[in-house]
Amino acid sequence: MTAVSTKKTFALKVSAAPFAIRAERASDVVAREALLDVCFGTNRHGRTCQRIRDGRLPAEGLAFSAVREGRLVGTVRLWHVSAGGKPALVLGPLAVDPACRSLGVGAALMRHALDVAKRRGHGAVILLGDAPYYARFGFTLAKTAELALPGPFERDRLLAIELRDGALDGAWGMIVPTGQTSKARRAARLGALAPRAA
Repeated sequence: MTAVSTKKTFALKVSAAPFAIRAERASDVVAREALLDVCFGTNRHGRTCQRIRDGRLPAEGLAFSAVREGRLVGTVRLWHVSAGGKPALVLGPLAVDPACRSLGVGAALMRHALDVAKRRGHGAVILLGDAPYYARFGFTLAKTAELALPGPFERDRLLAIELRDGALDGAWGMIVPTGQTSKARRAARLGALAPRAA
């Protein structure tokens, strides 16, 4: 006589996943700002990397949110820059709700952002952060020794990863923003809404 198994097989539902990553939405802005205040303090606007982001929009298709049970629990954005004359992206800030840090949200956001940036044809990503944390994603000091930020920064925290070999070869000088300004997008939107002459 053959024993019949009474165990049932259950399919893992997508809703059972601890979090989901999606493109950032306009409706995320308030929760994103609150999360950044919690993670970095309300004085975060005075930091050196913020000077690269001020008045600019994130690179198209490279702003992501992590959501858990309908609530924003993580965020990351990438921004267009010139790294000493070489086109690149600057990543940041990467922030995760302290209550969700054990879920791997930060690592998932990083991997997702880098994968999408590479698929979109970007050559390199630069960030200011802790080398031991970011080394696991491939970030090193190897290509940043001759680069600088527009303000005080710790040299051993300026890291980069090449998504395309040689993308930062010969990069020397200041990292400056090159992305679309928020004023330019607003003007374009207003122009599209303006009545057209007959």
